[in-house]
Amino acid sequence: MFIPNGLARAAVRFKPASFAGTFVALLLAAAIVSACGILLETGLRASVPPDRYAKAPVIVAADQQARLTVGSGDDRYEEAGALPDTARLSDALIARAAAAPGATAAIGDVGYPVHWGSESGGAGSATHRVSMTDGAGSATHQGSATDGAGSPEHQDSAPLTAHGWGSAALTGTRLASGDAPRTGEVVVPAGHGGARTGDRVTLDTPAGPKEFRVGGTTTTDATVWFTDREAVALSGHPGRVDAIAVLAADGADPSVLARQVSDALGHTSGVRVSTGNDRGAVEDPGLADARELLTGLGGSFGGVATMVAVFTAAGTVALSVGQRSREFALLRAIGATPRQLRRSIATESLLVAPLAGALGCLPGTALAAWWFGQLKAKGAVPDAVGLRISWLPLTIAVAATMLTALGAGYAAARRPSKTKPGLALAQSAVERPPFGWIRTPLGIAALAGGGVLAGVAASQTGDDAANAALGVVMLFMLAVGLLGPLIARICASVLGLPLRAGGPSASLAAANSLANSRRMASAITPIVLAMAFSSTLVFMHTSEDRATEHQRRDAVTADRIVSAPAGLASDATERAAATPGVSTAVGLLRTSVLVPAGSGGDTWLENAPTQGVIGSGRELAAVQDLDVRTGSLDALAPGTVAIDTTLAGSAKVHTGDRLALRLPDGTKASPKIVAVYGRGLGTTLVTLPSADLRTHVTSPYASDILVRATPAGAERLTALGTVTDPSGYATAQSRDRELNAWANTVMAAVLGGFAAVAAVNTLVMTVLDRRRELTMLRLVGSTRRQIMGMIRWEALLVTVAGAALGTAIALATLIPMMRGLTGESPYIPPALYGSFLAATMGLGLAAALVPARAALGRAAARP
Repeated sequence: MFIPNGLARAAVRFKPASFAGTFVALLLAAAIVSACGILLETGLRASVPPDRYAKAPVIVAADQQARLTVGSGDDRYEEAGALPDTARLSDALIARAAAAPGATAAIGDVGYPVHWGSESGGAGSATHRVSMTDGAGSATHQGSATDGAGSPEHQDSAPLTAHGWGSAALTGTRLASGDAPRTGEVVVPAGHGGARTGDRVTLDTPAGPKEFRVGGTTTTDATVWFTDREAVALSGHPGRVDAIAVLAADGADPSVLARQVSDALGHTSGVRVSTGNDRGAVEDPGLADARELLTGLGGSFGGVATMVAVFTAAGTVALSVGQRSREFALLRAIGATPRQLRRSIATESLLVAPLAGALGCLPGTALAAWWFGQLKAKGAVPDAVGLRISWLPLTIAVAATMLTALGAGYAAARRPSKTKPGLALAQSAVERPPFGWIRTPLGIAALAGGGVLAGVAASQTGDDAANAALGVVMLFMLAVGLLGPLIARICASVLGLPLRAGGPSASLAAANSLANSRRMASAITPIVLAMAFSSTLVFMHTSEDRATEHQRRDAVTADRIVSAPAGLASDATERAAATPGVSTAVGLLRTSVLVPAGSGGDTWLENAPTQGVIGSGRELAAVQDLDVRTGSLDALAPGTVAIDTTLAGSAKVHTGDRLALRLPDGTKASPKIVAVYGRGLGTTLVTLPSADLRTHVTSPYASDILVRATPAGAERLTALGTVTDPSGYATAQSRDRELNAWANTVMAAVLGGFAAVAAVNTLVMTVLDRRRELTMLRLVGSTRRQIMGMIRWEALLVTVAGAALGTAIALATLIPMMRGLTGESPYIPPALYGSFLAATMGLGLAAALVPARAALGRAAARP
């Protein structure tokens, strides 16, 4: 029954133009499905080859995922979230790993940023500082120096990372001069800061500043080396290491050694033993974020995009079948059985679908490659990660295309096949009523469900509101698809009123639209899709961006901000506070924590941006107005926390409660909530004392210092870092949202572009199907100008109705979503919305007028 019969093969062979629109729709659907599938597979299989750990066949590291058990009984499952920082291991495991059979050595590896100060040979008054962002040698440098006059210089710009000398065996580092470091000594890059063997240098480490003797130099330019024991002690996490590299004899099987190491460790909880490319994930923490991003794009967005693509393609197949109603009526009249007709209609698309699906995979692969390349160029994906293109997503795309065509064909064949032969030709000549026994009740249910869910979203906050609002747009779109003919008739009646008062062309357009509501519905639906999804994605960002900017500008009440994204010196806040003319100085350590959130308060782990305060809560209130709603920042002290109101609503907690959270390295904590504030979107969602964070992050240095100072005092702060005023600081912080803005724009372009092409395809199909009607109008005396005017008015009616419905759906989604996320109404830039309208109307007019001119030209050429 799934093999095309003779009627299906003849239809495609002798009337290929009838299937052109179906071919285009199926091709686009395959492109969307294949692109999202490729990104999803890449995210699931993403890996990077080891670099630093390439010489160690086995790496032992802590689990870099925080895990949360949700539900109870048979419904129990585990939610996992990537940790914001590095989880570490006890250094006591080093000896146990080294004792494993087959292991020749085990090296505890640590890496962390340092600030460098040198006084080479006791001469020179310059102090040079270099800071990095991570402990794997990949770092961002901010160099500054002050001479005797206090004016800044920029020297020694090479980024530095501190390691234990034992790990030099992993990198092949060799001494250029001197000896390996001993306690109280350090090995530095040759020529860095003018330091030579025997000089004394001061290094500002996570454990504080300390003076060292230069024991030797190396040819590397990115690392300073301590003894293994001292490297661990200075890391800020005494007694803990980032990873353990296990070395083995030549020819040893890494998988066998990995099992032996696991046995030696006794299957310690939270420990992961890695071999092969999994070692690369240990040294490159960005891989976890890249995996999450790619699987989110390919999975979550891909699911929505696939649904839209399949929905639109199915509608196009149904339209193609509906346009051939006279042909099917004739077949019934001359004796074709219902089974023959159903099989013919259902399977003729299968003759087109395989080719459309296969060809659609080509632009789909190109889209995935471009998208992936852009993500890599913006730093969201490590350079070592490659795009994975296999047969699986392409096969799924082709299969989905074929199933869509088959399903839509069977659904569209139901009515023609059951029509009685004697009534078939008569029924095909008149417009069917806009109601259906199945579609209408389902459409009303979807419409009601969307309204109820919009109310639920309006009553929620945070991610709960966002998740509920996403269901709103899907239900309303489903309602538009099911109630299309009825909605089109209503739109034609309402929008047709002013047209009836116009000239002959406008009046004829109004009558035509009202009499052919099903044809109009086919054209409106993809326009609604394009407008609704594009508006939702783009204006969601503009709304969040506007709220963020407002909150950020209102929150910063400091006179000046001293910044160094890679980290200020550990005593920079104290030095700023002691500067003449400065009345208040508060340092901010930027990181993130994980907070259980969701409808029950513990459904998933939400990554919450966090600021660690170096100073008191009272001092913070003097430089940052967080709009405290309940409690007081004066009570902020170790063991307490202040959180944003949206996070409080999502986590279902209030002032005085304990907030169960995971610190950046995964350590569990339950600080007491002493304040709930309202400007977390512009600042951070969580505010903690820096003392509660310092030992749980790789880089414990403040990135910003907010100060109250006189103009003269502000001038003196330039010795510490980059000094900006609040407006300049807010502008710099806004750049962090560029990736989100770009991602939303691309998703809107993909979905909106697909829906727009589908709308053009549908309009062209409907206009070309009206050749007989246009020819008859010419025969009864209508001028070419009048007919083109009618087509123009009809296109305007369709595009205006589609844009209005799409806008209404977008607003129904955005209003509760933005109220929950930002507490404000959505912001829709007039110029941007106007461009959406102009593009929609321009495409609609072009898609209707161009084929209409061609149809009239052929009609005029006939005798």
